[in-house]
Amino acid sequence: MKTYRTSEVAKIIGVHPNTVRLYETCKLIPAPMRDKNAYRIFTSFHIEQFQLARKVLEVEVLQNGLRKKAVEIIKLSASGAFDTAIALTESYLDQIREEQMNAEAAITSAKHIFESQTHTEALSYTRKEAANMLHITMDTLRNWELNGLLKVKRKQNGYRMYTAYDIDYLKIIRALRCANYSLAAILRMLSALNKDPNTDISVCIDTPHEEDEIVSVCDRLMTSLKRAEENAENVLAVLKQFKNKY
Repeated sequence: MKTYRTSEVAKIIGVHPNTVRLYETCKLIPAPMRDKNAYRIFTSFHIEQFQLARKVLEVEVLQNGLRKKAVEIIKLSASGAFDTAIALTESYLDQIREEQMNAEAAITSAKHIFESQTHTEALSYTRKEAANMLHITMDTLRNWELNGLLKVKRKQNGYRMYTAYDIDYLKIIRALRCANYSLAAILRMLSALNKDPNTDISVCIDTPHEEDEIVSVCDRLMTSLKRAEENAENVLAVLKQFKNKY
């Protein structure tokens, strides 16, 4: 059986030797054997497990415990519990697909709300009333406003006045936030809609601006979830190979 030193593993994977030791410490790869001089001895399984771990962590889907589940899959594989790892990966894959459906449903809901807006200004609501209507906290509503998602008019006494039009906009924001779209993605979409009501919401919300310096997974949620699904399918296939091979 061919064996490898830490530096050789690092070179094959394309990482620093300290990263190999970190994966060992975090139990993302099995603890290697030691030779008489206490040097680590790695096998082909260590290298394949390292590659599996990097594949699992390639897309950072953080919502609803997905990241925690991904790490647990890696640790189960590293410990040789392949059947359990396979079962958890199948559950992980199902959850990713459910997140995709939620994201798509939120877009559909946003389109419906936007297209059916009445644009009436006849009624107005206080911040507390608006928050209660939407089943969100006043702090959440305040946060959305501070992030520029909605500009609210004020009465002569300085109190905010939420119109029916504002409530419709807030319903769009709530639907998208519940599906884990980022505030930046929602703001980008709303800004585009204000400029052009015919904007394709699905494309806009999943396409960050080229000048954006920092882009998170939730700034292009549908693309990230699709990549995560493809990765999970690949990981599932690899785990089944591990079961037969090791």
